[in-house]
Amino acid sequence: MGKLIMWNLLSLDGFFEGTRSWDLDWHQVALDDNFFRFALEQLRSADTLVFGRVTYEGMARHWPTAKGEIAEFMNKLPKLVFSRSLERAEWANTRLVQDDAVATVRELKRQCVKNILVFGSADLSSTLIDAGLFDEYRLGITSVVLGRGRPLFREAMNQQRLSLQDARQLSPGCVVLRYTPAAGN
Repeated sequence: MGKLIMWNLLSLDGFFEGTRSWDLDWHQVALDDNFFRFALEQLRSADTLVFGRVTYEGMARHWPTAKGEIAEFMNKLPKLVFSRSLERAEWANTRLVQDDAVATVRELKRQCVKNILVFGSADLSSTLIDAGLFDEYRLGITSVVLGRGRPLFREAMNQQRLSLQDARQLSPGCVVLRYTPAAGN
């Protein structure tokens, strides 16, 4: 059975993007050789990538023309995009899902052997969190305070207790915190 894993970079004050969609220039403080090795390690452990529409559209603009080993993984891995407004998904190996995300991800977890990674996708993640589907949260906390932006965790989410499994410094600008749902959730 596959594990559903959230991966996101966050500012120290909890934002996963700035005030505009894809306002991510602050990610640069985290990007070094250790970060890219970590990214490859994650991609090698994955069966499938999962996105909401907005994250998918940004990724689909960037990765098809990008170069390097990370780009190769991003392009070849099977991908699901959840959207009721998209009419088609043209990025290589992507399946558009307009059905119930919770039921689809639940079934995907049963089918996959390796990890299922969710990048960005705050709205989709909220739905999956409330359904108790995440097996792990990997949060890259950057050494940036944005002051304002788009929070990853919404106010309307159900409370969730987590247990810290690991803290790992990737670079002077990023620490990865790895959490699992606590017993009794």
